[in-house]
Amino acid sequence: MTLGLLAAGAAIAALSAPTAFAAGQSPKLNVLFIAVDDLRPELGCYGVPVIQSPNIDALARKGVVFDNAFCQQAVCSPSRTSLLTGLRPDTTKVWDLSTHFRKALPDVVTLPQYFKNNGYFTEAMGKIFHHGLDDPPSWSVPTAFPLAPHGAGPRQVDPDGPIVELSAKGRGPVIEKVAGPDNCLHDGELADMAVAALQSLKTNRQPFFLGVGFIKPHLPFNCPTKYWDLYDPEKIPMAPNPFYPKGAPKYAIPPGGELRSYSGVPAGWPLPDDFARKLKHGYYACVSYVDAQVGKVLAELDRQGLRSNTIVILWGDHGWKLGEHQAWVKHTNVENDTRAPLIISYPGMSTAGKHADGLVEFVDIYPTLAELAGLPTPKNLEGISFKPLLDDPQKPWKTAAFSQFPRGKSLMGYTMRTDRYRYTTWVARKDHTKVDAVELYDHQNDPQENTNISGNPENNVLVEKLDSQWEGC
Repeated sequence: MTLGLLAAGAAIAALSAPTAFAAGQSPKLNVLFIAVDDLRPELGCYGVPVIQSPNIDALARKGVVFDNAFCQQAVCSPSRTSLLTGLRPDTTKVWDLSTHFRKALPDVVTLPQYFKNNGYFTEAMGKIFHHGLDDPPSWSVPTAFPLAPHGAGPRQVDPDGPIVELSAKGRGPVIEKVAGPDNCLHDGELADMAVAALQSLKTNRQPFFLGVGFIKPHLPFNCPTKYWDLYDPEKIPMAPNPFYPKGAPKYAIPPGGELRSYSGVPAGWPLPDDFARKLKHGYYACVSYVDAQVGKVLAELDRQGLRSNTIVILWGDHGWKLGEHQAWVKHTNVENDTRAPLIISYPGMSTAGKHADGLVEFVDIYPTLAELAGLPTPKNLEGISFKPLLDDPQKPWKTAAFSQFPRGKSLMGYTMRTDRYRYTTWVARKDHTKVDAVELYDHQNDPQENTNISGNPENNVLVEKLDSQWEGC
């Protein structure tokens, strides 16, 4: 299969030229585009009350929460590249953290670039594209980054926090309580920058597209102590399935080597229960920390009177494992990694506070925002606008969502999520007819994806049917 699922051709022409606004024309809707790194759909608004996320929950009450939104590859750059180009990884040729999409697609027009070409002032701060892979043509001004540290740095550390020496790679402790204000760290300073930007953009005669890219809850799990204090560690629920899926190929779920980039992580897998609880506590604290920063930005949007003319979208670039399947971090095709939060609010919507059950993909975000802003939908995109779901959250929608993840240079795992099943086929990267392994999980009977049932004889017909559906995409 060419998961190009509507694959674009080798060359993609530039789209619309800049357009001026006619005298007396009603102003275009602004876009506040909030990205949150490594955020699971584990928030109050997603039915997880233990998480303290009041500001994101408040946004959810003013918008639609997508309960089944899936990224195209569960790692930062491929996911963000796919979302921002409206193209799937096999088209962008971005499957890693070092390749820039313009190597394969020099003339592609990104989502913010498309808005810029249609008269918008586009500005980014923080992590929108992956680190080191920014895209100057997308923005009206160069991307700005906070000076405050994300990991170990020159700040006051809480003496009661778990302090350990720097790792060999210099990334510092994996968990850390910080004694200081929110803006002594990257995301707190970023929120201050976004507040200042909104104050400036209020006077701008152009509509704006403002990208604000928060890093937490990405590792390391360090944030001010007050956010740790929101949680009683003894009441934090641990993963209900800390074991490898029965019947899954051995390479399907790595244990989480990214943790090894930081100091203080015990040797061996699985991690000890007491340390796993500390990690999960740290993750939850960082979620609450970034929620507070999102709240500052949204409060300023209201203070400047901009909410009534602004589309607000908040998305996490992929999910994250917290001990599920005896593993941590992302880098797989499982539900925990491919499913991510997505919330959209816009002026005058009649469905505020609703949840949409339909399957949507991050590749659909580009055409959706274009339609919401009243812009023509570019022809080359590989997703479809889900604005009809914003109008009617219970409307029947896509029959499947697609993600993928490579294993080395020889294998690619393609995964298809239907309303009931997750079907994954591991094929040779150069010849998709050479199948190395198949996984099938029944979400009706096994929502945690604990047992691969693809080899059960009674499922032969089902496997063939799902494979045909995947092949036909």
